[in-house]
Amino acid sequence: MLPQAVSGYKKEPTLVPVTATSACRSYACRSAACRSSRGFRMSPARSAPVALLLVLCGTVFLEGADVAMLAVAIPSIRAELGLSTGTAAWVMSAYVLGYAGFTLLGGRAADLLGRRRMFLGSLVVFLLFSGLGGFAGDGATLVVARFITGVAAAFMTPAAMSIITTSYEEGPRRNRALLIFAGTSAAGFSLGLVIGGLLTELGWRWVFFAPVLTSAVILAAAVRLLPRGDRAASGTGPASLRGPRGFDLPGAAAAAGAMLLLAYGILRLEHAGSGLRVTAGAFAAGLALLGVFTVIERRSPAPLVRLGIFRRAAMVRADLGALLFVGSFFGFQFVVTLYLQELRGWSSLETALALVVMGCDAVLAPLLTPLLVNRFGTVRVALGGFLLAIVSYGLFLPIGPDWTYAAMFPTLLLTGVAFALVYGPLAIAATDGVAPGEQGLAGGLLHTATQFGSAVGISAVTAVYGLAVAGTDGSPAAALTAYRAALLVPVAGVVLGALVMATGLRRRNARIRPAAGSGGGSGQAEGSRGVVAEGVSP
Repeated sequence: MLPQAVSGYKKEPTLVPVTATSACRSYACRSAACRSSRGFRMSPARSAPVALLLVLCGTVFLEGADVAMLAVAIPSIRAELGLSTGTAAWVMSAYVLGYAGFTLLGGRAADLLGRRRMFLGSLVVFLLFSGLGGFAGDGATLVVARFITGVAAAFMTPAAMSIITTSYEEGPRRNRALLIFAGTSAAGFSLGLVIGGLLTELGWRWVFFAPVLTSAVILAAAVRLLPRGDRAASGTGPASLRGPRGFDLPGAAAAAGAMLLLAYGILRLEHAGSGLRVTAGAFAAGLALLGVFTVIERRSPAPLVRLGIFRRAAMVRADLGALLFVGSFFGFQFVVTLYLQELRGWSSLETALALVVMGCDAVLAPLLTPLLVNRFGTVRVALGGFLLAIVSYGLFLPIGPDWTYAAMFPTLLLTGVAFALVYGPLAIAATDGVAPGEQGLAGGLLHTATQFGSAVGISAVTAVYGLAVAGTDGSPAAALTAYRAALLVPVAGVVLGALVMATGLRRRNARIRPAAGSGGGSGQAEGSRGVVAEGVSP
C-alpha cells in the first residue's frame, strides 16, 4: 500500500540550522554521517504524495524493463542487422558499461547540481537515445545508443532515489517508500522479459520505442510533480555540498575513468583466456585511476566524494551485500535462462513466462517487508533473505535434463521472496543516517555496487560455464554438468553475503547489551521506531 500524503507536505523539505545542543536531542542527528551535515537537518516529517512516488517508481520500472526487453530481443536484432556475435554482445554490454561507469558521478551530481535538474535532464536523454536505438540500422549506432542510454540511467536512478530519501524523514514512511521503489525495480525486470517477448513478435524496434512512449508520459508528470528549489545543491552548507562552483571536475573525471575501466575489465572476464592482457590492463589502469581519485579527494577543498562517508559501517555493509546479492541473482537467472532455452529448447516468451514468478517481490516488498523491517530491523531481514537465497539456489543444483516446471517452481518462487527480503532493506541501510546533501552520493554508491554486481555475476557464471564445457563433446550431458558448475557461483555469492550481514548482527548485539542492562536505552527507542539502518528491536 502506498504511503498517504499528509496535509503539511511541502514539495521540497526545508533545511533548517540547528545547534549542537538541539542536534544531539534529535534522533536523525545521532549518527556520525548526519552530524557531518554541518548544522543542517530536514524539517519535521512530511510525506511525499502518492503521485510523486509513482513517477519515481515508474522510472526505475522503466530502467529494469528496458534491460530485460533487450535481452529477449537480441536474437531478432542480430538476425535482421546481421550482427556478429561480438557486436551483439556489446549491444547488451554497452548499457552496463555506461551505467556502472557513471553511477557514482550521477549520484553525486544530483546532490551538487540539483536532483530535479539531473532527473529531468537524464530522463530526456534516456528518451532520445532509446528512440535512436529503435531507428538504428547498424550495430555501431545501436552500441552507441545503448551506452548513452546507460549513462542516462546512471544519472536518473540515483536522482530518483535521493528525491525519495530527502522527501521523507527517516522512519517507517521512508522505509516503505524505499521498499516500494526497490520492489518496482525488480518487477520491471521480471515483467520486462514477458513484455519484451510480446513486443519482439511485433518487431524488435518496438523494444526501443515502448520506453520512448513510457518516458514521455513520466516526463510530463515529473515536470509538474518533482520538488523545485533544490536547497541541498545550492545552499549555504560546506563547499562539498555546494553547486557548480564547488564541483570537483578532476575527481569526476578520475572517478568516471576508473569505473569505466573496471567495468570493462569485468565484462571481459566472461571471455576466459581471450585477450588476457587487455583484461589485465583494464583492471590495472582502473585501479590506478581509483588511486588517483582517492588522492584528489583527500586534497580537494570541495571533494566529489567525502571519503569520511565510508566510515559508515552500515552503508559499506549494505553496498557490499547488494553487490553480492545482485550478482548472484543475475548470475542465477542467466544460467536458468541458458538451461531453459539452449538445453530444453524453450522459446524466449516461454522462458519469460516461467521466470515471471520471481517478480512476486513487487507485491511482497511494499506489503510484507515493511512489517518485517519495523519488527526485526534491516540486518535480520536481509540476513533472512540471504539464507533463503542459499536454500533456493541450492535446490536447483541437482537439476536434471527433463525437470518439470513444477520441480523448478519452488526455487523460482523462493528467489523472488529472497529478493523482496534483501534488496529493499539494503537500500534503507545504505541511506539511513546520511546527511540530506549526500543522499545522492549514498544512492549512487548503492547503484554502483548493484551494477558492478550484475556485471560480475553474469561474467563469472559465463566464465565458469565456458571452462566447464571446454574440451567436452558438447553433448546435453556435458552442458548440464557445466550448468551445475556455473550454479556454484551464485551459491557462493549469497553465502558470502550472509556472512557480511552476520557481521552487522554481531555489531548490533554488542551495542544493545549495555542499554538492556540499564533498563532500555537508545537501542530500544531506535528499534521501536523501525528506522535504524542496522537496528533490530532488542
